[in-house]
Amino acid sequence: MEKRSFVGCLFYMIYGFFIFGSSKAEMVPAVYVFGDSLVDVGNNNYLTLSIAKANHRHYGIDFPTHKPTGRFSNGKNAADFVAEKLGLATSPPYLSLTSKANKNNVSFMDGVSFASAGAGIFDGSDARYRQSIPLMKQVDYYSIVHEEMTREKGAAGLQKHLSKSVFVVVIGSNDLFGYFESSDLRKKSTPQQYVDSMAFSLKLQLQRLYDHGARKFEIAGVGTLGCCPEFRLKNRTECVVEVNYWSVKYNEGLQSMLMEWQSENGGIIYSYFDTYAAINDLIQSPASYGFSEVKGACCGLGELNARAPCLPLSNLCPNRQDHIFFDQFHPTEAASRIFVNTLFDGSSSYASPINMRQLVAA
Repeated sequence: MEKRSFVGCLFYMIYGFFIFGSSKAEMVPAVYVFGDSLVDVGNNNYLTLSIAKANHRHYGIDFPTHKPTGRFSNGKNAADFVAEKLGLATSPPYLSLTSKANKNNVSFMDGVSFASAGAGIFDGSDARYRQSIPLMKQVDYYSIVHEEMTREKGAAGLQKHLSKSVFVVVIGSNDLFGYFESSDLRKKSTPQQYVDSMAFSLKLQLQRLYDHGARKFEIAGVGTLGCCPEFRLKNRTECVVEVNYWSVKYNEGLQSMLMEWQSENGGIIYSYFDTYAAINDLIQSPASYGFSEVKGACCGLGELNARAPCLPLSNLCPNRQDHIFFDQFHPTEAASRIFVNTLFDGSSSYASPINMRQLVAA
């Protein structure tokens, strides 16, 4: 075995088993992840111009390696917990697989993450972060991966593999953040027009995934965006009602779109996760979930720790377990674990028309 191949194999053994391994039996062959910073596991570390990177302390402080990994969390994020539930290693970042060090030793059959911090459904949603991989580009990358897997497995074999795999899509928050922070966008379209356009544009990309073999989808709505520490800071520590209202309206449009999309295509099975309801539960009844701080960020500066991003010189709360938010926008590992437990086994008030456990069994 040549030296590069050995190093590549060793890398994946460590990545897949030592850090993320699970003793559970695999429930699906692979997970393919699309989305934003809620599920990014390191793609943005490979984007030279991006300022949306979690590659510094205090990110990763509670991760198994106690080092930053590119996840916007003190530890694991939702993508890690979904993989654990399914008995799989976390799907690695696409850009890590295509980097020079690993180019010759790559198989995409075990799952890939295309998610990128700052990404939106619309291409321009990442402007304030200088660079990310918007959803259309993520699906472009998947199309390339699909071609390579077809060569590796053959069309029939690949379709069998993909029809049993799960395609996770967590996106939309940055589009809404962008709208409410841009006077230009608000002049161009009403909030209703904007959220309708978000759902329509997402449908186009979901269709592309379907056309390239995807059949089982786990799709998350957006959360209580107006209750993020960043927005509370602008509203005397209270949630911004208008932002939450349009978060709900987008989620309603998303659910209608998914039902329509399913009726137009044969073989689609999906689970929609009501992220808004799940986060709202934590905010309304924090003590019953083990939380005591619902407004402020664990890592940051100033009031609510929300006047600045989580940076190496930022304040860090001593107990990450009692905070819902780790930084201005993102949940702590503890909160993400609860969300995925609910996504996987939750009732129809959180996961509809089926939950993820039912999705993988279908």
